[in-house]
Amino acid sequence: MTRFATIDDYLASLPQDSRKIIEEIRRIVKDRVPTAVETISYDLPAFKLDKVFIYFAAFKKHIGIYPPVKGDAALQKELLPYRGEKNNLKFPLDKPIPYELIGRVAATLSRERS
Repeated sequence: MTRFATIDDYLASLPQDSRKIIEEIRRIVKDRVPTAVETISYDLPAFKLDKVFIYFAAFKKHIGIYPPVKGDAALQKELLPYRGEKNNLKFPLDKPIPYELIGRVAATLSRERS
């Protein structure tokens, strides 16, 4: 099993199409939560404030974002089409990635988890 020391290490392991998506998510999180610090946690790219508030990863058929959003009922409703079996988010690679929505998720999670 590969162990990653940095998000750059993780990105280097991805195919180019997934890498571009993860790079954009990374940029969006930095933009929406500028005080967040990059880290690797559970061998996944993540951002933290006092503690990790968002994890994201590329899989064969989707991009996953964890943990689930708990507050903001309107946002939760918008996320329904992307909900996975454990309320994590799954964004299929064969459809446009909703980056603006992911930015809202990152901002919401940063408030919920801090």
